[in-house]
Amino acid sequence: MSTSKKDSKPKKAIKKNTNSQIESKPIVSKEIVKETVVEETVVKETVVKETVVKETVVEKTVVEETDIEETDIEETDIEETVVEKTTISPEEFLKDFDWENFEEGIETVDEKKLVELEKLIKENFVDTYNDSVIEGTIINLTDREAIIDINAKSEGVISLNEFRYNSDLKVGDKVEVLVDVQEDKTGQLILSHRKARTIKAWDRVNEAHDKSTVVTGFVKCRTKGGMIVDIFGLEAFLPGSQIDVKPIRDYDQYVNKNMEFKVVKINHEFKNVVVSHKALIEADIEEQKKEIIGQLEKGQVLEGIVKNITTYGVFIDLGGVDGLVHITDLSWNRINHPSEILELDQKINVVILDFDDDKSRIQLGVKQLSPHPWEALNSELKEGDKIKGKVSVIADYGAFVEVVNGVEGLVHVSEMSWSTHLRSAQDFVKVGDEVEAVVLTLDREDRKMSLGIKQLSTDPWTDITAKYPLGSKHTGIVRNFTNFGIFVELEEGIDGLVYISDLSWTVKVKHPSELFTAGDSIDVLVMELDSAERKLSLGHKQTMDNPWDTYDKTFAEGTLHKGTISDSNDKGSTIIFNDDVIAFVPSRHLLKEDGNKLKKGDSSEFKVIEYNKDFKRVVMSHTVLFKEEEIKYVKESLKKVNKKESDKSTLGDFDVLADLKKKMESKK
Repeated sequence: MSTSKKDSKPKKAIKKNTNSQIESKPIVSKEIVKETVVEETVVKETVVKETVVKETVVEKTVVEETDIEETDIEETDIEETVVEKTTISPEEFLKDFDWENFEEGIETVDEKKLVELEKLIKENFVDTYNDSVIEGTIINLTDREAIIDINAKSEGVISLNEFRYNSDLKVGDKVEVLVDVQEDKTGQLILSHRKARTIKAWDRVNEAHDKSTVVTGFVKCRTKGGMIVDIFGLEAFLPGSQIDVKPIRDYDQYVNKNMEFKVVKINHEFKNVVVSHKALIEADIEEQKKEIIGQLEKGQVLEGIVKNITTYGVFIDLGGVDGLVHITDLSWNRINHPSEILELDQKINVVILDFDDDKSRIQLGVKQLSPHPWEALNSELKEGDKIKGKVSVIADYGAFVEVVNGVEGLVHVSEMSWSTHLRSAQDFVKVGDEVEAVVLTLDREDRKMSLGIKQLSTDPWTDITAKYPLGSKHTGIVRNFTNFGIFVELEEGIDGLVYISDLSWTVKVKHPSELFTAGDSIDVLVMELDSAERKLSLGHKQTMDNPWDTYDKTFAEGTLHKGTISDSNDKGSTIIFNDDVIAFVPSRHLLKEDGNKLKKGDSSEFKVIEYNKDFKRVVMSHTVLFKEEEIKYVKESLKKVNKKESDKSTLGDFDVLADLKKKMESKK
């Protein structure tokens, strides 16, 4: 065939290969196919007859986990290129012909075209087969997902849950994504914004910490001691103390909200990040604080907000500077706790009372903004006047009675009753009682007032001599004990003392509690009375006959008594007679005739060897009973010896002594 003939070739259809990895032929877009049309030369009897599309091999491209909608490339009419007839000799053709390319169906392509092709692919296609972070553009938002364009063969989707931190997300925003799934079961390309943020997170966190830049985070939930915050896809800890400059009472109000933070601490070993919102607030108010402190003056009135309430006072926020209002400076009225009149976050006016040199401790007042109640007190009120009020506070030493709003008077416990024995204010009044009192002292300058309640009744000591004359007998109540006696109340306001020596005629009392208890009724006799000094001396034993008056004869020296030893010690033993007399037997007088000693519980006969009425002393002896007989025999023997006329001793004298010895031994 020597002539060139224009043949009509059939149209080639180029279709998209849906496999994730193209094995047979590479995919080329429509534009690229058009630009890479070359002739396929067929050798037939040295004449080029047909023109075809020369297929350019594009190296296999790996796409990572991306789902792109399948798009069929429409069939393209490839214009036939007519090659003019060229006549060459078979030898020349065979010499230059590339048999390898012919067998493979590939012919060498111009290097410049390959470079241009690679450049176009790089500019228009995204490599979805690596783990690199890709920047995409939001092209659509649904109720649950965001459609992202990453310049791949199809768009990808991301759940809106990954954008919870960004409530202002809109179409057109640039976001960082990572290919999560190249194709799911529906062929969809799945992207992840959270994974992309995590990859870049630590670099951004470190940069924010080093440069002290402000970052935006999403508060995910509460935890022990603070909150968990999403920062660049990382979970950071927000301590409760770093949320705000004022104490936080409701942590839940910050959950699911975006806030600005400052990265204050990073632990690379444990991958911990600590952020602070308080640091931003402090930085904002620092300038305000300096300005406010520079303008502070005593007596200046400012508006503040109740920041914290304690038992001793209230802390007021003055706009970056805190001041304390002590509980005593809150109200002219007495209050038990600041919460009675103030509440948190309440706006109030305060006056500056004082501050230190560096103005770091500021003392504020609230009650000073209103007139003092003493100024409204009745000017005609004077000492001796009766006044009514309500008991506001009770202390051990007395009770405070509020006579008018903000004006109190003290009723000392000694002014509540004419009684002189120790008592507490709670025994007479309680908080809230309406009482009537007499003004005892009134100092308007020092704003002090003392009141008395007992003055409303007659002083019982005014006619004491008539009611309780000397020698009169009465019945009283034991109120108090001392080491030296007991106090007996005859009536309200009249107490008398019974000395310990006047409690009993017979019993030697070491302490009054041995005989009486508080509240006992006893009979007493008025022994001494001093109305001026309000002293009354009483006696109890004087109301009874003295049994020792009758013991002079009963326990006279030399009298014999039979008794039982009730108690013993190293010094001796005691014997009780008639429940009144306690006789004492010295240890050496307990010796019996056989040489043994009497013990506790032994009964025997005793002789009184000493009696003292004044000291209520009775001393007895048992040993003296047989010792007297011995002394009698000795005296008789001595008399016989003295009657001897001879100056020298004789054998007869020794006989007398021998007889005496026998008599004594026989008695033992």
